[in-house]
Amino acid sequence: MTIKTLFEEKKPILSFEIFPPKPDADVSVVYRAIDGLVDLNPDFISVTYGALGTSQGNTVEMASYIKNHHQKEALAHLTCIGNTKKEVDHTLDRLEQAGVSNILALRGDKPKGVVTGDFNYAKDLVHQAKQRNTFSIAAACYPEGHLESPSPEMDILFIKEKVDLGVDFLITQLFLDNDMFYDYYNKLRRNNINVPIVAGILPILNRKQIARITELSGCSLPPKFKRILEKYESDELALRQAGTAYAIEQIIDLFSWGIDGIHLYTMNRIDTTREIINSIHYIKNHLRRMK
Repeated sequence: MTIKTLFEEKKPILSFEIFPPKPDADVSVVYRAIDGLVDLNPDFISVTYGALGTSQGNTVEMASYIKNHHQKEALAHLTCIGNTKKEVDHTLDRLEQAGVSNILALRGDKPKGVVTGDFNYAKDLVHQAKQRNTFSIAAACYPEGHLESPSPEMDILFIKEKVDLGVDFLITQLFLDNDMFYDYYNKLRRNNINVPIVAGILPILNRKQIARITELSGCSLPPKFKRILEKYESDELALRQAGTAYAIEQIIDLFSWGIDGIHLYTMNRIDTTREIINSIHYIKNHLRRMK
């Protein structure tokens, strides 16, 4: 089954993302996180690039584990910058052999120095993967604009290029302001981007995360969230509880608005993810019964 089919069968979709361990960490910890997260019954689990180290091949192994050991749909992240068509074809072959039929097509971070390879943009990867006619393809989108885009308007045009080439659904970068997301969603629709759009939500559990995500993604902090930080940042447990509650409130609001799906960036935290899922369980089921 492809994830594209899931959207046709039920909404809202609920999915998780597995994050890579630190370089010196025991990779078995990630497998245990997968086992625990599968018990929470997501519709699919995505695997970040190099989730067991630094190679794309390890992502294939983990996606295969999700699909074949747990019989759960897996979404394998696939980056292309600096790769040749032959290298990408090899990874796509391995995914097909493992029965993994869903990929998230990404450019990836540009390496320092001269960039070699056959791909410059995610749209090039979408074009190549679509030739096989066996994959459901997702792409990323950016409610506050990609950091390298010349303008928000151009960023939306780039998204439309990927969708026109065959992207089946979009997953957003994390955001903390739902009203800003709704404005972005409507802009996509006005530009005839009509595929399902899944909202990426990251529970903020400590101050260190804030500095990291704002640096990497450019995610802005709305006044409501700034007040939470100012009030609870000196108390680790209080901030964790407040950050979890904020994510739950975001999701309930997104559900009520009619979002196609929620993608939780779990950071492999089973307890926090379970708390969130338990808090929205009946709401999600109610919406699915209404579909």
